[in-house]
Amino acid sequence: MNGIRKGLFATIVAIAFPLGQANAAGSAFDGTWNVRIASSSETCGNGATVAIGISNGQIASSSAAVTASGKVADAGSINVTLGAGIKHAVGSGRLSGTSGSGTWRGAMCSGTWTAERM
Repeated sequence: MNGIRKGLFATIVAIAFPLGQANAAGSAFDGTWNVRIASSSETCGNGATVAIGISNGQIASSSAAVTASGKVADAGSINVTLGAGIKHAVGSGRLSGTSGSGTWRGAMCSGTWTAERM
């Protein structure tokens, strides 16, 4: 994997933190979040930071290069799917107040993510 592909994959993975099933309207977690993604393998990149948006509990990417979808439950559990080209990753975890963390998995890589509300 070349450097650009590693960075793009890491970005996708960072956004791919799946959040628990949710049914939120006007979620307490709405807003912009910076998500830092770390990989368990150097071959998958050193990590990346991406911004995602949450509106009414629905997740969307603020980047044209990466698609993001998923939900945040009222209690903060989160499920996300990220994509960039043919690369896809899914993640899950929990948000609480202004921070969060969880794990992600792609076709060839996996790791952890942390998030902070901007």
